[in-house]
Amino acid sequence: MVQKSKPLITEAYQFSVAPMLDCTDRHFRVLMRQITGRALVYTEMIVAKALKYKNRKSLLDFDEIEHPIALQVGGDDPIVLSEAAQIAEEWGYDEINLNLGCPSPKVQSGNFGACLMGQPDQVFKCIEAMKKKTNIPVTIKHRTGIDNLDSEQLLLDFVDKMASAGADRFSIHARKALLNGFNAKENRSIPPLEYEKVAKIKKCRPNLKIELNGGLQNQYDCIKALKTFDGVMVGRAIYSNPLMWKEIDDIFFGEKKVKINASIILRGLIPYAEKHLSKNGRLWDICKHTLHLVQGVKGARKWRNELSQKAQNPKAELIILEKAARQLEDAGL
Repeated sequence: MVQKSKPLITEAYQFSVAPMLDCTDRHFRVLMRQITGRALVYTEMIVAKALKYKNRKSLLDFDEIEHPIALQVGGDDPIVLSEAAQIAEEWGYDEINLNLGCPSPKVQSGNFGACLMGQPDQVFKCIEAMKKKTNIPVTIKHRTGIDNLDSEQLLLDFVDKMASAGADRFSIHARKALLNGFNAKENRSIPPLEYEKVAKIKKCRPNLKIELNGGLQNQYDCIKALKTFDGVMVGRAIYSNPLMWKEIDDIFFGEKKVKINASIILRGLIPYAEKHLSKNGRLWDICKHTLHLVQGVKGARKWRNELSQKAQNPKAELIILEKAARQLEDAGL
């Protein structure tokens, strides 16, 4: 066991929940706040241009409990991104993060995400413009490279250039992105992990904040990574099994251990769900994120199926969530 005599880490970014499309919406972030009050959470990626033309409230609103929270945006226009940075600060976000890691064809068609790693001069202009318009940290999430532009020197040059533009932190997904013939899911597994390449960046630039992302499956992977890196970012491993991470604040932030289980998490969500329903929201918006809370125990599948079936009804009421929590309490979960 890890000794708890003092915190291993002290800043929120040193343990963060990665931005994930269709996963890290505001409802999942509130669920995570039943598990950790300290880790940094991210929004799903929002296209910066959308902040000019769509309902900002629907895109940007979050609950106060979600702090510390980072807004992740995608784009390649320095002016539009600088406006997004200003909006993020005004809206109350704790930082803004530029997505330079998503390899999906749709994202590439908009000339943002991972493909921008091949345009470092343009990224420099974007980061520089964002820094001029906001006082909150401007961070980037990127890969170790793209296609054949994946040498250690190119990665170091890229990091140096963005640091000179003012980037405050580098969240590096330790895989290169393959931009042709592979979808986003395949790009999370087919390119091999390159922890050593990211470690060399940290060794060469010890004063820069380097956060490791990719392949971290449990808290012990993270503890090991923090011996080298300034922070760790975990995505799918948290979403697919949130309760496995119930000791985040205890182990990584040195806070007093508190009891956390599936029923406590569901009970904690009830006031938030009640408020969401009062604003004509649907119960399923919240409940779909709770299904992974119960796994590997007798009756888990039945519980998930019942909650899923009932909560998907457009007219589903709060009593369904209350009943689901009571079932878990009765089962000692």
